[in-house]
Amino acid sequence: MTKTEIMARHGIASVAPLERWCREYRAGGPEALRPRPKGRPKGAKSKPRPKPTREQELAEQVAYLKAKVAYLEKLRALRAQKSRDAREAPSSDCSRGGHSGGMRLADLVVACAVY
Repeated sequence: MTKTEIMARHGIASVAPLERWCREYRAGGPEALRPRPKGRPKGAKSKPRPKPTREQELAEQVAYLKAKVAYLEKLRALRAQKSRDAREAPSSDCSRGGHSGGMRLADLVVACAVY
């Protein structure tokens, strides 16, 4: 059969896939025409992480606790600074640019940094 007859008989719209199939068949036989999996091939599965040693767990815990202590010390210093500022600052005065609510811009910045 000619290519046109095969295309008409099997409903193939273009000659390009038919020629490609013929090339693949000649190169690899019937196995070359089998469907292949689509998409990106799966990579090698990563090995599970080895269980950390006791020393590694303790070192990680120490690092976490050091960071926590530093954070709490900073919080304590900010609160102490805020209370010192509140004692030293005169009452707010609208004529001097103070806020009627009693909270200054510096207090807002500290409050935002703390929370």
